[in-house]
Amino acid sequence: MAQYSLTTPLTDKDMEQLKAGDVVKLTGTIYTARDAAHKRLTDLLDKGEPLPFDLKGSVVYYVGPSPAPPGRPIGAAGPTTSYRMDTYAPRLHCLGQKASIGKGKRSDEVKQALKDNKAVYFGATGGAGALLSMCIKEAKVIAFDELGPEAIRELTVEDFPLLVINDCHGGELYAVPDRKAAGL
Repeated sequence: MAQYSLTTPLTDKDMEQLKAGDVVKLTGTIYTARDAAHKRLTDLLDKGEPLPFDLKGSVVYYVGPSPAPPGRPIGAAGPTTSYRMDTYAPRLHCLGQKASIGKGKRSDEVKQALKDNKAVYFGATGGAGALLSMCIKEAKVIAFDELGPEAIRELTVEDFPLLVINDCHGGELYAVPDRKAAGL
């Protein structure tokens, strides 16, 4: 298990060095999107309309944050279960998205898209939304405000703690039968 500090936008080179089980502290701009927002992004693509953010090198966090308390840019911001986005994720990776952040396993189609497009799936700690929100320095809604917590937000993060679950080489942390034997 190696540790890395990465800054967005992410590159192929960034992705190629990562292996399942590695720890990453991510700094820069990431975007939030859950089920409803992914459906809307796909609808925009189907119509040939521009997306609210550039997918190239992007990181999408599967989260629906709670309202921001006074003096904070965002409330608790823990990951949601990722499989609900699996219908949409391969297409977004093909268009340049380099990483997603969530919790839980991904489909075979998503894992193949990660390999084909030099992308990764990061896990964030479920149940630690208040702690994770401390790494979010700025948050603003950039699309689909009517979706409330599921609106797309642009987040500025600093040293956001992540674990590589699926790497671009086909590695999967959840598939390691004996973590001790694997050096994890």
